[in-house]
Amino acid sequence: MTTTADAPLSRLRLLHLVSPSLPIGAFAYSQGLEWAVECGWVKNEVQLLEWTSDLMHTSLAYLEIPCLARLFRACAERDNKALAYWTGFLISSRETRELREEERNRGRALAQLLPEIGIPVSTDILPLIKRCQLTGFALAARHWKVPLHCAAEGYLWAWLENMVLAGVKIIPLGQTSGQRIIAELTAPIPGIVSTGLDLPDEAVGACCPAQSLASSQHETQYTRIFRS
Repeated sequence: MTTTADAPLSRLRLLHLVSPSLPIGAFAYSQGLEWAVECGWVKNEVQLLEWTSDLMHTSLAYLEIPCLARLFRACAERDNKALAYWTGFLISSRETRELREEERNRGRALAQLLPEIGIPVSTDILPLIKRCQLTGFALAARHWKVPLHCAAEGYLWAWLENMVLAGVKIIPLGQTSGQRIIAELTAPIPGIVSTGLDLPDEAVGACCPAQSLASSQHETQYTRIFRS
């Protein structure tokens, strides 16, 4: 449980955890957006906002946030069986090779980083973190006594920032356009997090056909700057 004395530090720890300077390679991925721009699905500020908002209200709300909640609780309860189950569930829900590779690549980077910033990783769960960066994020948030809802909001905001900045580079757009999108899509974050945290197990899961198609096509895109 986070005490009043812990709260200010836990907020600062969360800022560290979601910082774009965290060396896990988040900047290298567009999650299919690069192909969506290439084929003309996303061509301007309005369409980038719509693409990003749709993913926030589907994949993030119904898959990643509820999985984060279950991974966080598994870390708190030291339930390695549940940790393994929800790690595997998230990986199996990634619908393309590139999305699965992104999860693993960022997981391996996080597994290497966590001990360097004072977060112990046991040999039992090290292979899980190497498979799934969300598992490592949950472990770090729990270790640093970040409340679950704050961790979820921070994770979603960091995803939003990364996706918008990728779009700004690819389309391209001006930085002000990107900041307008971030400002508009920050407002729904608390509600999306509440939806995700309240989901029962049987409701966890999301299907994002446009992203899946874009991601699979990106695998063979001739000219690209992002890894997914």
